[in-house]
Amino acid sequence: MKIIDAHNHPDWHGHNLERFIANMDQYGISKTWLFSWECERNEYSEGTETVIPAPVLGSMTGPIPFTRCLSYVERNPERFILGYAPDARDPQASRKLKAAHDIYGAKCCGEVKCRVMYDNPDCLRLFRTAGDLGMPVTLHFDYDFQPTLNHPRTEWWGGTIDTLENVLKACPDTTFLGHAPGFWVHISDDDIWKTARYPKPGTPVVREGRIPKLLRKYPNLYCDISAGSGNLALSRDPEYAVEFLTEFQDRICYARDYFDNVHQTFLNSLNLPQEILQKIYAGNAEKLVH
Repeated sequence: MKIIDAHNHPDWHGHNLERFIANMDQYGISKTWLFSWECERNEYSEGTETVIPAPVLGSMTGPIPFTRCLSYVERNPERFILGYAPDARDPQASRKLKAAHDIYGAKCCGEVKCRVMYDNPDCLRLFRTAGDLGMPVTLHFDYDFQPTLNHPRTEWWGGTIDTLENVLKACPDTTFLGHAPGFWVHISDDDIWKTARYPKPGTPVVREGRIPKLLRKYPNLYCDISAGSGNLALSRDPEYAVEFLTEFQDRICYARDYFDNVHQTFLNSLNLPQEILQKIYAGNAEKLVH
């Protein structure tokens, strides 16, 4: 079965190009969407610097420079699909995105991860540009929580689930992939999102959360199941996961944002029909980027 990883990063968690390709081969992944990450240095925690190339490279644009994505794609174009997401607050953001698309062949806009509300005019301008260029946009959402003495710094990204709906409504011609804890916690209609980034494993899903409601209302919304957030959202309630993946089989993209295999292990345990799995593993990603 063909498999496409619709979310990963160059030099991420100690993986150079050689290790990255070996990891893809190990898990049968034919292609990977390769994302940059641009934001201000004071927006991400010091702990993040242990898993990103920016400090070594002296990057002035953010944690994961577009140049690293481009380097991977130029050295192995058969295995990677080029992504780029400029910081939307840059007045030249839309021009940069168009240049990445027109000159270097970038096909997707990701990862958008900034401490800014994604429904502000600067972001909407960038997202509409992506829509004009036929580039799907991957959005990282995370809620802010009260800091403590041991963890004085909080990281919030993008706004709330209401922000996402505003974006979907304002940019109907742009395709978005929801991602990260602030998105996936809303698979369930409960209040966990007010106090925790992740639900406890095994916590049943309360029907119906905002995600299924938004998927039914906005055809330009897709789901990126990467990272612990996506895997936990589905694995916390396998019975509901089957219902969710079956109903939205045309809008779910397999993705990792890391180098483990937990998503495949879980998906393959659900005994879903092969035609549904093929859409999730590759078909939907190919539909968005071709």
